[in-house]
Amino acid sequence: MRPDYLVLRSLVKVFGTGENTFTAVDNVNVEVQEGELVTLLGPSGCGKTTTLRMISGFEIPTSGEIFIDGEDVSTTPPNQRPTTMVFQNYALFPHLTVFENIAYGLKIRRDSKENIRKTAEKIMLLVGLEGLAERSPAQLSGGQQQRVSLARSLVMEPKVLLLDEPLSNLDAKLRVSTRLEIRKLQQRVGITSVYVTHDQEEAMTLSDRVVIMHQGKIMQIGTPQAIYAKPANRFVADFIGKANFLEGRIGSLASRNEIVLDIMGQKFQVLVQPDSFSEGARVLLVVRPESVNLEPKKPDTLTGTVQEAVYLGSQMVYEVDVAKNIITVEVANPQEHLVFKAGEEVTISFQGKSLHILPYEEAH
Repeated sequence: MRPDYLVLRSLVKVFGTGENTFTAVDNVNVEVQEGELVTLLGPSGCGKTTTLRMISGFEIPTSGEIFIDGEDVSTTPPNQRPTTMVFQNYALFPHLTVFENIAYGLKIRRDSKENIRKTAEKIMLLVGLEGLAERSPAQLSGGQQQRVSLARSLVMEPKVLLLDEPLSNLDAKLRVSTRLEIRKLQQRVGITSVYVTHDQEEAMTLSDRVVIMHQGKIMQIGTPQAIYAKPANRFVADFIGKANFLEGRIGSLASRNEIVLDIMGQKFQVLVQPDSFSEGARVLLVVRPESVNLEPKKPDTLTGTVQEAVYLGSQMVYEVDVAKNIITVEVANPQEHLVFKAGEEVTISFQGKSLHILPYEEAH
């Protein structure tokens, strides 16, 4: 196991004084391995950008420590930290050419002209900017400008690359292609990276691991797959992807790692961690829309009435009223399935391995 390369230990950031204090980051602990891309994900105001700014040195922690490659940099000025930042607005110099923008940091560092030329050309090739050296930023597309911003950061050979919502100024189609480029480039260079976004799809696509934040606290850290399949609480389940929440009670323990769950009078067997729940406990069942099966109504089953049926080509999306609970259902490849219309009564069943149980929480 490689040692952790970037370590955030008990990080706290409080703004304001006296009665007007606001805790933006509240006891954040994160360890990032060398070469890993970790995303800080959460809604606006959750503390993700403040955390990134503390790593870069633009904000000093109220308390806690930041280590990069074993060195405590908690109070080190930004220009002396082994980090570079890619901003959402690119922050390019309009009066400089692409080459001059990329080489700017090396020039300030007083590298030799030969080294500046070689290093900048190598990075331009790496990010696909060859042939554009003499253009001004105004002559580039948004995607090309973002690549210049990325190249300018990489050329400094930082130990940690920080990216603050770098794709938010691009249109939807360009965001998809550019995020794939960033991921391929990050893996090729092998640079340790921390990426901030509020876009769940972006985080799921790019990350080795995702840190979900809410109100300054960490809700969960894990791989995209683990966070989607096994959310730690209602907030995470609701924030990542789509989820239906059904209230139920633990009926009995069917086996060491399987329980019988009573949902609206019907019994379902669900896999759980041993000793996680006790008989009779009130729980929430997290049901992803793609893990719900619909069939024509059968006796002695969980049934509901289709309220909405929307055809999207690659899938059908239904809203089904089950005992005044609206359940969203997504059926892939509708041509291979029976299609139901609004008003039809249907039987609902769940794909057991896709279900996840949480302790009961009210919706906020």
